[in-house]
Amino acid sequence: MIHTENLTKSFGDQVAVDRLNLDIAEGEVFGFLGPNGAGKTTTIRMLTCLIAPTSGRARVLNYEVGRDDEQIRRNVGILTETPGMYDRLSAYRNLSIFARLYEVEQVDYQVEKYLKLLGLWERRDDAVGEFSKGMRQKLAIGRALLHEPQVLFLDEPTAALDPEASRLVHDFVAELKGRGRTIFLCTHNLDEADRLCDRVAVFKTHLRVLDTPGRLRQQVYGRQVAFHLGGPAELFLSQVKSLPFVDQAEAKDAKLIVTLDDPESRNPDIVRALVGAGADIQFVGELRYSLEDVYLQLMKEDAPAAG
Repeated sequence: MIHTENLTKSFGDQVAVDRLNLDIAEGEVFGFLGPNGAGKTTTIRMLTCLIAPTSGRARVLNYEVGRDDEQIRRNVGILTETPGMYDRLSAYRNLSIFARLYEVEQVDYQVEKYLKLLGLWERRDDAVGEFSKGMRQKLAIGRALLHEPQVLFLDEPTAALDPEASRLVHDFVAELKGRGRTIFLCTHNLDEADRLCDRVAVFKTHLRVLDTPGRLRQQVYGRQVAFHLGGPAELFLSQVKSLPFVDQAEAKDAKLIVTLDDPESRNPDIVRALVGAGADIQFVGELRYSLEDVYLQLMKEDAPAAG
């Protein structure tokens, strides 16, 4: 659905996107994560034909960027980080204008549908300039969806939204995925990416890593199990480290943190070894790292050494 080959964008001597290679499948929710200035928005602008690549190739919906730009623009939806609206016009009039630009067949039906879904129907006749930032963001989401695009690019879709409105956007994304839509999601909300995305890419000018959130956790941290003991864990650290299937182990007060590949089959062996050594085991649980933990660790590893 989206394919890039060595996609690159430079502004003078500054490389914003460096040889990006992606393959995003139909119906996939794809998270594009990275710090400010990493090149995420530049990537979206190239894929939606708002700016031309410096080099490399990209295809969206089987259309070639740089050759089929008009077809790509007609068939994708985009929510920019700072969407512009006609402030003096009503919410209804704003969406009507864009629906006609997209040549939507049932303009009134589509406008009403999204104003109601986004909780803006009661304010449909109010000038957009009177709207809060969150309301403007919801209206912009409706604008991106009016023509029911097969591919949707969302740049920080829940920025400035309250929890209820954010949940509404999340439900939208899940519903669109269920209908086979492809979602390219740029977000700083890592909990949002963790819950919504099939795969995520960590990006900082170049592609740092790409995988499912679950596999990224395992790549960065492995699988770690905490054995909570009734006394100092340091007394039993050497006993656990000597087990051949244990990758790493460390003691933290009354807790042993053990890294291993297959906790389901190996935990009983560790329990027996600890009990045999005289440990009083209170409970055992696998540590769960958030996508934020993974992201921060990757950014730390990617940072240049001080000196």
